[in-house]
Amino acid sequence: MNIQVSRRRFLQLAGAGAAATTSIAAFGHGEAEAQVAARVRNFKLARATETRNTCTYCSVACGIIMYSRGDVKKGETAEIFHIEGDAEHPTNRGTLCPKGAALLDYVHSKTRTLYPQVRKPGSDKFERISWGDALDRIARLMKDDRDKNLIERNEAGVTVNRWASTGFLAASATTNETAWATYKVVRSTGIVAFDNQARV
Repeated sequence: MNIQVSRRRFLQLAGAGAAATTSIAAFGHGEAEAQVAARVRNFKLARATETRNTCTYCSVACGIIMYSRGDVKKGETAEIFHIEGDAEHPTNRGTLCPKGAALLDYVHSKTRTLYPQVRKPGSDKFERISWGDALDRIARLMKDDRDKNLIERNEAGVTVNRWASTGFLAASATTNETAWATYKVVRSTGIVAFDNQARV
């Protein structure tokens, strides 16, 4: 069914709807809903540990608040049971996109990678390794590749120190200080292909 509505009629209907909504709020119904939500929130988040963090999905870097139960100082395992947008964060001011709103499922996903893994040449499966081994392996492979492929001078004999065989993809959901340090470290190695997740 296709209903034709003139511009004048649309404005009349929109004005009537706004007046009705304002009237309902004026009778106190809007405030009552807010009071109920505030009371329920207090029960839900009672005795929870509040931790601020950054959403992991994209480059916008929205602020989130994670709520967990379990005292780590007493040897208990802290488990996140609620995640919401941080109203005090300047980027998102408490709002989250659908992916950010579903972060709790991401945290508790059974397929989430929790530790570094490596697949050795000729193997058909990944093997778990320690964080120290992972960092050592990355550093060793980068050093070997740089020693092999660094271009120290161009055709004119000018020193360029270009390392074009390796690229670096940085996270854009970081602080300005971390981003600055990452940029300086990567460029100091001579890496030419340097980008971040905001442009991918």
